[in-house]
Amino acid sequence: MATTDAPAPLTLPRPAAHARASRSVVWVLIAASLLVKAGGFAWDFLGYYIASAHGTTAAGAAMSLFGIGWCLGQAVSGHLTDRAGQRTALVLMMTFAALSCVALTVADSLTTLLIVSVCLGLTMETYRPAVSAAINTHIASSGARARAQTALYWSINVGIAVCGGLGGYAAHHYGYRPMFLANAAVCVAFALLALRLLAGRRPAHDDQAPAVAFRQVLADPGLRWIAVVSVAAMVCAWGMVSVLPLLMTADGLPPTAYGTAMIANTVAVLVLTPPMTRMLIGHGETLRFSPVVVLAAGTAVLGAGIGFAAYQHTTLGYSIACTALVPGEVCYSIAIGAYLSTAAPDGAVGRYQAVISASSAVASLPPLGIAVALNTGGRPLVADLLVGCALLGVAACLPLSRALRRTAGARHRSTEGLL
Repeated sequence: MATTDAPAPLTLPRPAAHARASRSVVWVLIAASLLVKAGGFAWDFLGYYIASAHGTTAAGAAMSLFGIGWCLGQAVSGHLTDRAGQRTALVLMMTFAALSCVALTVADSLTTLLIVSVCLGLTMETYRPAVSAAINTHIASSGARARAQTALYWSINVGIAVCGGLGGYAAHHYGYRPMFLANAAVCVAFALLALRLLAGRRPAHDDQAPAVAFRQVLADPGLRWIAVVSVAAMVCAWGMVSVLPLLMTADGLPPTAYGTAMIANTVAVLVLTPPMTRMLIGHGETLRFSPVVVLAAGTAVLGAGIGFAAYQHTTLGYSIACTALVPGEVCYSIAIGAYLSTAAPDGAVGRYQAVISASSAVASLPPLGIAVALNTGGRPLVADLLVGCALLGVAACLPLSRALRRTAGARHRSTEGLL
């Protein structure tokens, strides 16, 4: 990937051939991330599966427990990535993911399903901290890092949409359990790929960056505020997977309708992501616009899109809503990718990504409340809650901007002190 200046090495200077090989590792991991999300039927169809058997309230409770597990899983994965290495984290977490998918195929009672929901949450996107760390490890240029981090988010969005499209039709024709077994197989394949592709953890040397604890990571005010905005944005974006099944089940629509809506989202992601990326990043090293402005715009679009979805009752209406969410998804992924490519220090990329991914996990907790709101206040209340959450995220971008300016100023003064 071409850049306008010579990349600064992370540790030791690397030959061009080595740099190309490193970039190849990154793109293979990004492609594998897309495949594991495209085959993530147990994660994406958990709500629909439980709702069809036990009702929307039970599904909301299961998805909330799933979100709790997701938060815990991100913390574990981030810690493993930074301390034990990317390969160890990927192999262990993807193996546990496969076992959880298999457990879902044999779980029958609601109690057992709720326990399995927590286990599935523990494995949801636990590969993301390791892949983000690999991007910053294998790519030296900040501009190339930003594009790769954006591509990771893009691959995940495409994978989710493909999963919904394929899974909706597969569930209708073959049932859910074969899909969950396919999910397990994909996770095993990712674990084997990581075992072969990535190097083991190298022994620490005195010249390497010191280990960074979660306490130090969470002391970064910019990361704290970007996590707040991420929660608000992801409540709306995650609604495509968690809220839409509740709404569509209430409308009596079959899984094929959900698959159609997700296919519409997939097509929009494929069509809109390249031109929007060129518009926002271009060929330079930085975003053409402030990352905070891009993040605020994306959050607002996500809120409007999911608010519109709350009032729909037809497959066409839900498909249009899923398409309307895409510009917000792209803006969000580009802004977060730019932040991770520059703000996360060496030795803490896994934890930084874990905190941001945990924001998505927190955003998956509201389905129980959404289910209650749907049963008590109807769709207007659901829409008001989702749009209000997006507005809070947009408002949080103001203190985020201040925090990032203070952090940049502090780094500049520290650099001047070393000269």
